[in-house]
Parts: sequence; structure tokens; C-alpha cells
Amino acid sequence: MSKKNKDFQGIVYSTNPDFRYLSDDSEITETIEPNMQDLRVQLDRKQRAGKAVTLVTGFIGKQSDLELLGKKLKQKCGVGGSAKDGQIIIQGDFREKIYNLLLLEGYKVKKSGG
Repeated sequence: MSKKNKDFQGIVYSTNPDFRYLSDDSEITETIEPNMQDLRVQLDRKQRAGKAVTLVTGFIGKQSDLELLGKKLKQKCGVGGSAKDGQIIIQGDFREKIYNLLLLEGYKVKKSGG
């Protein structure tokens, strides 16, 4: 479902001239400080054709800050990946390296999933 359809919440037409579509802006306006973040680092292979990725979840804040952190992690590991929906995906198994990098940045980090 596209973002456009989500904003209307099933309303197609209204005869009320003062009707306003209610938008549920769930985007957080401020990013929480790194020492208040509770990030999880885990290895993930689900729906990726058996290829392993390192998944960082639990980030709370602006999408631009998430992308900036993702870019920094990708550069330090020398691989590709993406940052969206509150999670960072790094191609390959870099759990230890990412765990240590996030600790150096001041984040509260936990290893998750075995």
C-alpha cells in the first residue's frame, strides 16, 4: 500500500466542506542521544536467499540520522547495506565489528539472537 493511501485511512470522499484528513505522523522529530539508545545487533538470513546480513535495530530518531549512522558503519566495514524503517542492514557478518564501533560512538548495544 502506498503512503498516499495510508494518509486517507480508507476515506474516499466526504461531503463535509470543513473535513480535514487526519495524518498520523509517526516520524519522530528528534533523535535520542546515543547513550539513551538501546540498539540490538544480530545476524539475519531470513528472506535473503541464504546470504547473511548484520542487522542493527532499535534506533529511535530522524531518518536522516539513521542514514548517517548507517553510512558510517558501512564505510568502516567496507561493504554495502541500507538504513530504513528504524533498522540498519549491513551486508555480511560484521556483528563484532559493528558492536565495537557502536560502543565507541557511545550507544548502548546488546548482541541479539545467538
